[in-house]
Amino acid sequence: MEKPPIARIEMVRDTHFGATVEDPYRWLEDWQSAESQAWLNGQAEYARQLLAALPTRPALSARINQLSDAGPLLYSLHIAEGRYFYFRRDSGDNVPKLVVRTSLDAAEKVLLDPNTMTGDVHTVIDWFYPSHDGKLLAYGLSQGGSEESTLYILEVDTGETLSDAITRSRFGAVSWLEDNRSFLYTRMAEPVPGALVSERYHNMRSNLHQVGQLAEQDVTMFGRGLNPQVEIALTDIPSVKITKDSRWAIGVVSHGVLNERTLYAAPVQALIADPAHCAWRKIADIEDAVTAFEVDGDLIYLCTHKDAPRYKIIVTSLESPDLATAQVIVPPSQVVIRAFALVSGYLLTQDLDAGIGKIRRIKLDGGALEQVALPYEGTISEWAGNESEAELLVQMTGWTEANQIFRYDLSRDSLTDTGWRPPSSIDFSDIEAHEVFAPSKDGTLIPLSIVHRKGLKLDGNNPTLLAGYGSYGLIGYPPSFIPTMKAWYERGGVFAAAHVRGGGEYGKEWHLASYKLGKQNTVDDFIACAEYLVKAGYTSPAKLAGEGTSAGGIPSGGALTQRPDLFAVMVVRVAVTNFLRFEVSENGPMNIPEFGSVTTEDGFKGLQIMDSYTKVRDGANYPAVLLTAGMNDPRVVAWQPAKMTARLQAATASGKPVILRLETQAGHGMGSTRHQLDEELADKLAFLLQQFAEK
Repeated sequence: MEKPPIARIEMVRDTHFGATVEDPYRWLEDWQSAESQAWLNGQAEYARQLLAALPTRPALSARINQLSDAGPLLYSLHIAEGRYFYFRRDSGDNVPKLVVRTSLDAAEKVLLDPNTMTGDVHTVIDWFYPSHDGKLLAYGLSQGGSEESTLYILEVDTGETLSDAITRSRFGAVSWLEDNRSFLYTRMAEPVPGALVSERYHNMRSNLHQVGQLAEQDVTMFGRGLNPQVEIALTDIPSVKITKDSRWAIGVVSHGVLNERTLYAAPVQALIADPAHCAWRKIADIEDAVTAFEVDGDLIYLCTHKDAPRYKIIVTSLESPDLATAQVIVPPSQVVIRAFALVSGYLLTQDLDAGIGKIRRIKLDGGALEQVALPYEGTISEWAGNESEAELLVQMTGWTEANQIFRYDLSRDSLTDTGWRPPSSIDFSDIEAHEVFAPSKDGTLIPLSIVHRKGLKLDGNNPTLLAGYGSYGLIGYPPSFIPTMKAWYERGGVFAAAHVRGGGEYGKEWHLASYKLGKQNTVDDFIACAEYLVKAGYTSPAKLAGEGTSAGGIPSGGALTQRPDLFAVMVVRVAVTNFLRFEVSENGPMNIPEFGSVTTEDGFKGLQIMDSYTKVRDGANYPAVLLTAGMNDPRVVAWQPAKMTARLQAATASGKPVILRLETQAGHGMGSTRHQLDEELADKLAFLLQQFAEK
């Protein structure tokens, strides 16, 4: 197949606040029509043939597979009554399995292994929640990366999965009651025939399930229109959290992707007895800027960025909550508080200090903040507390440090390796990482991580991949051990992560520094980091690739359309590029709090800044572009990268390829198999090297 199929043009013009926006490929939004499917299949076949013929691909694929299969991967830690639950992916596994240890030194027991499940589409475990006594476990299964979870219940001691099966439970949010036989969970509404796809997440409810009963018998405990004391909008996500040894239920209202939640409190027994009339008390609303909470008896501890852009921890009574008079437990400082936990009379904070993960602790009954000594400077990827054993499991990693799980003994203030994960067999001793700063267009210094083989010559001739994200206040690329990237470093490759504004590297201030109408800063920062890599001699435009995933379509799409001369390749992975049309898709309304809506003038102007699809210019010399899409993606629908592909293929005058790599049995990446991830990486790196070699 010498050329990809040409997409026909059928111009649609929209007018927003006096501005006309042209959309030549609106018809592709009906992406499941026969015409769209034929075009997508043709694009997929073209990409397959082009990528399969790349000269370095066979060797890269073999090496990446070897690296990804070299050792176990452990993550998603949960502790319940001295039982330790987590995901484990061993050599030979395509997807992770769920295991348990009955003590720190006990042997692992496999509870559920999707690798043994048969079917045309692979199955993955999306999430799991053990009961307080660790004897039952609620978990979600989905197929093909769809994240469309069905909730099941497993009996831990016998390994038996019970008859309970609850569909439409994608968000899970399971919270067990003290009886260890019932729990609350969040469920999506039954689809309404003829409803718009953008209404998919309307009217979600938090229901109470008794083990053994039919899901249709479950009673709604928390949801829109149920209780007059609670305000829940059509698109809000309601959930209820019940903490062991507390008589309080916390009603959580999540407003789409907004980090700030609305919180209510009610006695558990009153809620169960009469959910429609129980006396909910509002604890916090959006303007209170609360992003996380923990309950201890009749007290609730809250993490907030109100008057504290790098966050603080406060505490108030659940009997009579009052944030105005709440006591400050951990005051704001230069470090960013990313999370906190209550364990055995201590409050522990998980901090970010100049990009380095740190932990502090303070006694709940009074005392000074103390720094916890960690084994090395890196990233705290997750943690889990165990009240009964006064311990905290901490998983750490770094650019050159393999993931390890440590046990922190609070009574002794000591940290030791659990030994659950053997030392990595992959040698990264010849790889080094640097943390530098690149001045952006407005002079702001942007943190930039650079990873490569030791002894690299700064002669401007190194193949380089620059990645960026910059949305939701998230840290898109924390220092993390990625064993398969050794295949890139061995070939002289450089990987760089641009910590652009819009992320959370410096707390809420960094997030709001590139938000809605100010979103151009994200693109400027990404371009500045690319220019830094060229100026410092790491690479040149002929050997530089950019990459953005999901909301990373803002920096990658923006840099592609604004500075096509700066890159040889742009990789746009499962990304939003047509932001002006995002809100009509399944996941679009949930993202309005972050990106805005075309229904308001400021929202429209902000989305215009983020939208790269409408900025593609006919006759421009665009670099080679690799776009990816998952046909089961519930977050970024496949027509987003499809429309961008069609527009770029029609517009570019460079003669360089624009290809759309489609996964028919994958989604946004969360449920992808090891094989799928390996093959995508091999395709990407081989494509980069081939384009860098072109003259």
